[in-house]
Amino acid sequence: MEDNIFDKVHEVDLKKTMEESYIDYAMSVIASRALPDVRDGLKPVQRRVLFSMIELNNGPDKPHRKCARIVGDTMGKYHPHGDSSIYGALVNMAQEWSTRYPLVDGHGNFGSVDGDGAAAMRYTEARLSKISMEMLADINKNTVDFSPNFDETEKEPTVLPARYPNLLVNGTSGIAVGMATNIPPHNLKEIIAAVVKIIDNIVEENRDTEIEEILKIVKGPDFPTGATILGTRGIEEAYRTGRGKIRVRAVTNIETLPNGKSQIIVTELPYLVNKARLIEKIADLVKEKKIDGITALNDHSSREGMRICIELRRDVNANVLLNKLYKHTQLQDTFGVIMLALVNNQPKVMNLMEILKHYLAHQEDVVTRRTQYDLNKARERAHILEGLLKALDNIDEVIRIIRGSENTQVAKARLMERFTLSDAQAQAIVDMRLRTLTGLEREKLEAEYKELMDRIRRLEAILADRNLLLRVIREEILAISEKYGDERKTAIGFDEFDISMEDMIPNENTVITMTKLGYIKRMTVDNFRSQNRGGKGIKGMQTIEDDYIDELLMTTTHHYLMFFTNMGKVYRLKAYEIPEAGRTARGTAIINLLQLQAGEKITAVLSLKDYSQGQYLFMATKSGIVKKTPIQDYANVRKTGLAAISLKDDDELIEVKFTDNKKDIILVTKYGQCIRFKDTDVRSTGRVSMGVRGINLSDGDEIIGMQLCSQGDYLLIASEKGMGKRTSMSEFSVQNRGGKGVKCYKITEKTGNVVGVKAVNDDNEVMMITTEGIIIRIACSDISILGRITSGVKLMNLDEKVSVASIAKVREKEEKPEENTEANEQEETE
Repeated sequence: MEDNIFDKVHEVDLKKTMEESYIDYAMSVIASRALPDVRDGLKPVQRRVLFSMIELNNGPDKPHRKCARIVGDTMGKYHPHGDSSIYGALVNMAQEWSTRYPLVDGHGNFGSVDGDGAAAMRYTEARLSKISMEMLADINKNTVDFSPNFDETEKEPTVLPARYPNLLVNGTSGIAVGMATNIPPHNLKEIIAAVVKIIDNIVEENRDTEIEEILKIVKGPDFPTGATILGTRGIEEAYRTGRGKIRVRAVTNIETLPNGKSQIIVTELPYLVNKARLIEKIADLVKEKKIDGITALNDHSSREGMRICIELRRDVNANVLLNKLYKHTQLQDTFGVIMLALVNNQPKVMNLMEILKHYLAHQEDVVTRRTQYDLNKARERAHILEGLLKALDNIDEVIRIIRGSENTQVAKARLMERFTLSDAQAQAIVDMRLRTLTGLEREKLEAEYKELMDRIRRLEAILADRNLLLRVIREEILAISEKYGDERKTAIGFDEFDISMEDMIPNENTVITMTKLGYIKRMTVDNFRSQNRGGKGIKGMQTIEDDYIDELLMTTTHHYLMFFTNMGKVYRLKAYEIPEAGRTARGTAIINLLQLQAGEKITAVLSLKDYSQGQYLFMATKSGIVKKTPIQDYANVRKTGLAAISLKDDDELIEVKFTDNKKDIILVTKYGQCIRFKDTDVRSTGRVSMGVRGINLSDGDEIIGMQLCSQGDYLLIASEKGMGKRTSMSEFSVQNRGGKGVKCYKITEKTGNVVGVKAVNDDNEVMMITTEGIIIRIACSDISILGRITSGVKLMNLDEKVSVASIAKVREKEEKPEENTEANEQEETE
């Protein structure tokens, strides 16, 4: 007896058994739980939920059904696991902050961006969203394979037809055993445009698509919560290799309150960041004194959108504090991309091109199977119609045979024998109603047969020609793009550490405008067209009360912009770092871009290509002090700015120009005085020096502009009330610096004080800006040439209480060769 017991005990190797069991478990998790299929972008639980809903007839045109019913159906028929995992998947597909294009239309409490959970499934209701019907389209036309469910009582699809690339469009994340996937969501229009590009290259040029072509179309991930992606290096790495790190930053704006305090407003958060936890984290940092300067923290979010208000102490630099928040909190987050999905049930990391190709191959398969299904149905119907038409041609004989038969079977047999019909055709004739004998019904049958034959020919052509098949796919996905596509929510911003970013930005002419209250924007040159002298101008921008455009210059996107402030400091940005905006948009507050101190204002902006040797910066202050410093002294501008000049307490820096020891400097004052002296009269001094006297000013007078004689043949002077003139440069003789100068403009009640001066040529144009933001562009050749002591002509018609705020010179020309001097470039951008 004991021997028998021992016979049944088998010795096994524990290591080997554990390995086999663990591998079985791991493969089960990889293939049947955590990872999506490359074709439809769904995990098994998501696919089963959607299929259960379509079987429940729970479409977007039907009422919502209780989630408990949907979960119960899914669990009982296809997914023998806990209900919480099924409901979790259902909720996730309904949350618009989790899923870029939600597949489920939820009704009730489905959680919040604060991390609140959804209500229990007995309370919530759901139905399929409109776009999810595209995931399930034509599933009943044998487009995909079905396999038995867990107890072999039902059939479930192994993949959905997925008429749009859901894997990329909605993204996914999942942790399997020994591997994980994290695919970000994308914009539907961009992804479909990429698929269309692949199709076009095959159909029109019979070639494969390069990934470079796709990178031009797909700009980057498009998160449902918006935010800004910093730079393109991470995006490109992810798209080329399947792995990469994308830095995402919240959308913030710094506002100045009436009491002088600043507040940071957060309107968009990085993807999957919990708002409540973020606010908690900021509060903890303040409590632990890691961040100092926050006086209040409020969440004003509502149905209209997100709004977190971080109020700051009056003496705190908002930009510096914001950078600390980016460093210590999830206001700036990293999204680690791992583009891993199942290909033929095997996990594989793929680049963007491979995913799109797998999707297109799936669509070719789906459309081929659908076309074959439709063709079979059409042939079956055509076969029946042929029999009916044959019967109608011999209707008397058919009636005689049927009447003379004992039963239906005999009638069918006789008909089949007499007219060589199939069983199906004979059955259709026997079932035929008397009304079919009317002439109208016969015409209907003939028309239907003709239409069917055309349809059969069309379907056969699609099956015979791959290019035709691809055209069908192209047409159908473009219709989906048109119907469900929307604009990007996530902007692609600039990353100061991303060198490749600059190469992707076209080097083109651009107009930079900045208002007196410090709103700056970048616009394309074609926003403005030339008008005749004396016009009313066009609306330049929507300003707020008491604001007007103060700086306007033309440059290129790759130039440096050097910002000089009233406090004698200099800051620097690349032109492309300034956000682009439309002609009437207000722009971005400069304090969002530069770390300005309290009370610091931009008084001069200079456009610069590079720090060439032998060049100087020439500065002038309001009280007539001038200074010349080598440009290399300003090559390393820190984020916090750099001292540019030392000023007396009541003085301000107003103008900065390039010189090269060969120029004549011209200073013009508010009361119409002018002095011209050589720049060699001012010796070169260090960056933080104070400078020397340039002109001896009368009481109450101040400098309003500085020009170089090399910038033009004429001096254009404009006054507050829209008057102006050109005077030949030769009328201004060279003097020694520090004198009183000569009269250059006759000031009367009709003209008002001088507001702007520019050195111009005949082929130049100028832009004039009023205190209400109206801009007019005038050809200099239209402006009269008059003597020194004159008032000039009307340049611009102004309404009452409106005056000219500033003028800017415009000169559009072909891009210059690299060796051209900086001085010439300056002429272009003044």
